[in-house]
Amino acid sequence: MASAAGSSNVMLAIHEKKTTPTDLYRPLRLYIASAYSEREAAAADDDLSVVRDLRAAVEQPSLPDPSSLEQRRDALLAYARALALVEPRFPISPDRAHVHSLTFTWHDAFKGNKKCALASIHLEKAAVLFNLGAVYSQIALAADRSTDVGIRTACGAFQSAAGAFAWLKECGVAAKAVAAGATTVDVTPECAGMLEKLMLAQAQECFFEKVIAGGKPPALCSKVARQVGIFYEEAYAALSAPPLSQHFDKSWVSHVQLKAAQFYADACYRYSLDLHEKEEIAEEIARLKIGMSALADAKKAARGVAAQLLDSVNKLESNMKTNLERAMKENDRVYLMRVPAAGSLGALPAASLVKPTSLAEVLDASKERLFSSLVPDGSMKALSKYTEMVDDIIRTQAEKLQQASEITRVRLKEMDLPDSILSLEGNITLPLDLKEDVEAVQISGGPAGLESELQQLRDLRRVNQELLVQTEELLQKEANEDAQFRTQFGSRWTRPQSSTLTKNIQDRLNLFAANLKKAADSDSLIERGVNENYPLMSILDKRPIESALPSISRPIMSLDGNEDAIVGALKQSLRQLESLGAQRAGLEDMLKEMKRKDDILPKLMAGVGSHDDLFKKEIAKYDSICAEIADNIVAQEQLLLQIQAQNEQFAAVFNLEDYKASRERCYKQIAAAIAKYREIKKNINEGLNFYVTLQEAIGKIKQQCSDFIMTRNIQCREMIEDVQRKLAGFNFSSSSHSSVQRNASVPPDQSSPSPPPHAQPPYAAPPGGDSRPGYSQPEPRPAYSQPYPPTYGAPPQQPPYGAPHPGQYHQPPHQPPPSHDYGQPAYPGWRGPYYNAHQPQPQQPGPYPQPPYNAPGAYPPHQSNYYRPQ
Repeated sequence: MASAAGSSNVMLAIHEKKTTPTDLYRPLRLYIASAYSEREAAAADDDLSVVRDLRAAVEQPSLPDPSSLEQRRDALLAYARALALVEPRFPISPDRAHVHSLTFTWHDAFKGNKKCALASIHLEKAAVLFNLGAVYSQIALAADRSTDVGIRTACGAFQSAAGAFAWLKECGVAAKAVAAGATTVDVTPECAGMLEKLMLAQAQECFFEKVIAGGKPPALCSKVARQVGIFYEEAYAALSAPPLSQHFDKSWVSHVQLKAAQFYADACYRYSLDLHEKEEIAEEIARLKIGMSALADAKKAARGVAAQLLDSVNKLESNMKTNLERAMKENDRVYLMRVPAAGSLGALPAASLVKPTSLAEVLDASKERLFSSLVPDGSMKALSKYTEMVDDIIRTQAEKLQQASEITRVRLKEMDLPDSILSLEGNITLPLDLKEDVEAVQISGGPAGLESELQQLRDLRRVNQELLVQTEELLQKEANEDAQFRTQFGSRWTRPQSSTLTKNIQDRLNLFAANLKKAADSDSLIERGVNENYPLMSILDKRPIESALPSISRPIMSLDGNEDAIVGALKQSLRQLESLGAQRAGLEDMLKEMKRKDDILPKLMAGVGSHDDLFKKEIAKYDSICAEIADNIVAQEQLLLQIQAQNEQFAAVFNLEDYKASRERCYKQIAAAIAKYREIKKNINEGLNFYVTLQEAIGKIKQQCSDFIMTRNIQCREMIEDVQRKLAGFNFSSSSHSSVQRNASVPPDQSSPSPPPHAQPPYAAPPGGDSRPGYSQPEPRPAYSQPYPPTYGAPPQQPPYGAPHPGQYHQPPHQPPPSHDYGQPAYPGWRGPYYNAHQPQPQQPGPYPQPPYNAPGAYPPHQSNYYRPQ
C-alpha cells in the first residue's frame, strides 16, 4: 500500500497483484485444433501470439515514473479487451476443463504470502481489473496536486480507479471469480466495493483542496468536506466487517478512520464559519463542539498513521478550539443564545462532485478482431438481441410494480390511512413541516423561556437608566462647584459657566432619557403581548407536542358493540396490503437476479438449430415471475376496494369527519402559536440589541464627561491661584501671556490627578481673544438619537443614524473604537462584536458604532415587529 502527500493531505495508492508467467499460446491452440480443426488453429496463430504477448506484458512489474504507469495502464486495458474475446470462445473453468494445462496464479495484493492458482478465466479478468484500478491510483498519487493541472489529473485518475473497482464488483466479475474458487480476499465484491469508496473519497478530497485554494464560500467548502467524510466512513465500515476486518494492516485502517473523522470535523468547522457570518452563534458553538469531539475520538484510535496527517488534524483542532473560545465569549457577552443539544441538529449537507468513471468505452472489445473467425458474428448479434428482449421484460414489469405502489400510496392518503387508525390507538404525529417548526421553538426555549428574556430586557433597561443617572450626577456636581466659586469670587471668576459648555452633552443625555422612556413603553407592549398570547402559545411547550392533538374516541353509546370488529377488520386488510407491497419488492429483486445469472452464450456457441427457438425457450424462464406480478396487482386492486368500504364504515362509527375538522383546527392553532412566538421573539431580540447598543453610547458619553470634569478641575486650580495672587497685591501686568507660558512649562500640582493626554489646556484667554473653551466646539452627535422603539405610528423625533448635528461633542482623538479581539486573530468573516453580514453599514460621523441591525431611522423603524402593539 503506497502513500504520499500532495499539497497538504496524505493519500493512498494500491499495489498491483503479482502473478507468475503463464503460456496461453499452446493450451489455446490445442483447444482450437481439437474443437474445430488444425486449419482453424493455424489461422488463429497470429491472434494467439497477440494474446500471449499481452499476457507477458502484464506479467512484467511496473515502474513508478508517470510515463511507465501510463504504458502499464494501456497494457492492462488491451489485455482486458482480449480476455473479453477469449471468454466466450474458450471454456476456461475448473468444471469445464476443455482447455488443458492452463492455470492462472495470482497473489493477494495486501497479503503477498497468500495466492490462488485456478483454471478460471474469471480469476484472470478479476485480477486484471484489480491491477487496472491499482495503476490508476498510482497515476493519481504521482500527480503534483499543488498545481491546477496536477489536481485535475489526480482527481480524474482516482475516479477512473473507482470505476475499475466498481466494474469489478457490479459486472459480476468478482462474484464469478469467487464462485469459481478464487480464495484471495482482494478480488471479493466486498473488497472491490471498499476500494471504490476509498478512491471516490480521495477524488472528492482533490475537489476539496481546489475549492479551499480558490477561496470558495465556507458553506460550499463544508458540503464538499462532508462528502469526503461520507466516502471515508463507507470505506471504514467495509474495512470493519468480514471478510476485510482481519485482512488489512491496522495502520492503514487507522488512516481511513482518522480521515473520516478529519473531514467530518472540517465540515463542521467550515459550516460554523458560515453560521458566524449569519450571527447564528449558538449553532456555531454546537457544531464546533461536535467536530472537536469526533476528532478527539479518532485520534485515540489512530495507530501508525503518517505524521503529516496527524499534523493536519492537530492544526484543524487548534483552529476549531480558537473559534469555539471566541464564539463562546461573544455569546456570553452579546448574544446570550442557548446552545442547542447535538441531537437536535440536522445532518450537515453534503455535495458529491465525483463518481466512478465508466470503463465501458475503454473496455469495449466490439471493434477488436481477435479470433473473429472462430465464432460467427451472428452469434454475438443473437446474444445482443436476447439481452434486449430480457431488458424489455424487466423494464415493463418494473414500471407495473412502481405504478402499483404509487396507486397504493395515493389511495391510502385519500382515505387518511393509516393515520386515523394510529390516532385511535394514541399514536398521533404532526405533519413533518409543522413538527420541525415546533421543535425549533422548543430548542430556542419555547414560550416558557420568554419570561427570562423579558427579565433580560428589564435588567438591561435598569443598567442603562443607572448609567444615565450617574453621568448626569457627574455634570451636576461639577456645575454646583463652579457656581460656588462664582459666588465666592464674583466678577474675578471669569471662567465660562458649566451650563454653557455642557449644553450639548446635556441635550444628548435628555435625548437618551427620552429614548429609554419610549423603550420602556415598547417593553410594556411586549410584556402585554406575552401575557395576552401565552394561553395560545403554551401549546408549544407540551412535550411531546402530539399530546395536544385531538384523538379519535370511541362512540359514547354503542348500538351493536361491533366497533372492535370494524377496527380489527380494517387493520387486517392494511396488513395484507403491506404484505403485497413487500412481495412486489421481492419480485423486482428476483427479476434482476435472474437477469444477472442469465448467460446463454455457451448455449449459443454450442447450440444447433434456430436461435429463435432457443430464445423462446430461454425467455420462458421469466413467465412465472411476470404472472406473479400480475396476480399481485389484481389482488391489490381488490384489497383497496375492500379497504375503502371498511374505512367508510369505520368513519361513520367513529365520527371521523369531526375528528378531521378538530385536527385541522389544532394544526392551525399550533401554526398561529408558532407565528406569534416568532413575532414576540423577534421583538425581544431587537430590544436586547437596542439596550446593548445604547449602553455603549451612554458609557462613551460618561467617559467624555469625566474627561471634561478633569480639565475643568485643572482650570479651576489655576484660576484660584491667579485670583489669590491678585488679592495678595501681586502685579500681573501681562497675566494672559505669562499664564499661557506657565501652563505650557510648569507641571500641575502632583497632589491632583493629571489630565489625560487628550484634555484641553487650562483656561486662559488673552484679553479680547476668543474665550470659548475647547468643549464648545461643534462635535458629532451620537448614533443613538431616537428611542427604541417609538410608539406604533408615532413619527420619528430625530434624524436617522449618522445625521450631522451642529453642536456635537468630539471624543478625544486618541481613543480608538472599542475592540473585542480577546487576544486572538479574527477568523474569516469577523467584523467585530456588532455587525450584520448581510446588510451594508452606512458611514456616520462620530465614534459610535452602528447598532447590530440596519434601519432607515435612528433606531429600529416603526414598521418593525418590535414596535407593533402586541
